[in-house]
Amino acid sequence: MGNQLVWQDQYNLGVEVIDKEHKKLFSILNKLFDFGKQEEKSQWVCQEAIKYFRDHALKHFADEEAYMLSVDYEGFEMHRRIHKNFRDRIVPALERELELTNYSEESVNHFLSVCAGWLIGHTMIEDYAIVKGESIKQWENLQPEEEQAVMGQTITGLLHSMFQLDPRLISDCYGGEKFVNGIYFRLIYSTKDKRRWEFFLIFEEKLIISTIGSVMDTKSEAVNVMLMNAARYVAKQLVDRVKGYFPSSDNFELKEEQLLTYEQFQKVFEKQKPQFSLLFDTGKGYFAYCVTSTDMLQSEGGVSIITENAMAEVEKYLNRNEVEKKIISRKKKVLVVDDSDFMLKTLQDLLGNDYEVIVAKSGLSAIRGITLDRPDLILLDYEMPVCDGSQVLEMIRGEKDFADIPVIFLTSRVDRESVKKVIELKPDGYLSKSLAPADVKKEVDHFFEKTARRSAKK
Repeated sequence: MGNQLVWQDQYNLGVEVIDKEHKKLFSILNKLFDFGKQEEKSQWVCQEAIKYFRDHALKHFADEEAYMLSVDYEGFEMHRRIHKNFRDRIVPALERELELTNYSEESVNHFLSVCAGWLIGHTMIEDYAIVKGESIKQWENLQPEEEQAVMGQTITGLLHSMFQLDPRLISDCYGGEKFVNGIYFRLIYSTKDKRRWEFFLIFEEKLIISTIGSVMDTKSEAVNVMLMNAARYVAKQLVDRVKGYFPSSDNFELKEEQLLTYEQFQKVFEKQKPQFSLLFDTGKGYFAYCVTSTDMLQSEGGVSIITENAMAEVEKYLNRNEVEKKIISRKKKVLVVDDSDFMLKTLQDLLGNDYEVIVAKSGLSAIRGITLDRPDLILLDYEMPVCDGSQVLEMIRGEKDFADIPVIFLTSRVDRESVKKVIELKPDGYLSKSLAPADVKKEVDHFFEKTARRSAKK
């Protein structure tokens, strides 16, 4: 493995105890990268080196948490939860893989790439938020980590008992990123105390086909009306099994069941502050489970399903999805990353007729979005807060599966010095936000035309 982590000035947060340990962790990973290139290597030495990295990571977490407490950082609990997730979930899973494969080259490389990507991303996003005194408001209603863990185990157990899956919880902060061919369920309940509870269950189509489809012995390669109706009842049964976990669950009354397009789901979800927002990799496809609670009782968006219209509405929903998929399959996919709602809406309207446009408001959301639905081009805001465009680009280039995705910077700075800094990062291009909309569209069109010509010559 020929990779190395290069320490850069932008990683310095200005807090000595944090910066010192970051540098140490970079150094340890680089020694492990070097070790990985040696033909003759001892499994025992590898075990000790990985243990050394883990121990230093834990020391860093303790020092960082002490610093957060000393400055009364308001995002302390959420940040501590991220540390705990890495310590108690990600690292043990990687270590199990190492042991099961007798420290094979592939598993060692997997350990190193995950830890390197996590360290860079965590430094550039969550740790930067500490020194800027910012926290992510979307997650302020998340339940305590112990309850998140219990809910994750409950969902994992249900998916295993229902379909003999071995799901892996990969995030307890799913931000509503688009699935490839996703099916979006929404179940709305009310209680006597006027609370509104919403459960969102998102399935990749291939997950429904490989689980419910196999039980029903269907040979279909796509979700049909029968499979979809079966999936609806499975979704409701799953919610029935877990809703007892919530207060006043005995008073829950199902008010509405909806099927949402991704655009409808995105519009609704971005207004929510979920109590649970869990993302699982089941091995057969992705699955997300999200719960919100509000005082608002009005409904919005989506196809409402009742017994009398279920078959017809499900068929309409699937037909619309199929038409959308055929249209989208002919379109190039563009991910727009910007913290401005205005810019996201502007670019969606500008590019939406000719391209499938996916949006993300932060670097972290962008990385999750790329994982769930790989784009053909990324338009990336250079001047985002907390984690700016250069840091997001570094995360993308540092991940083997993402490294070849073209990235064009969007920037409001066009002076010579700023442009020079942008070009030094070696994006695939840059666009000024001051350009006329027609010119932005023309540049994106031109990029794909050049790409098509290069492909044709191969």
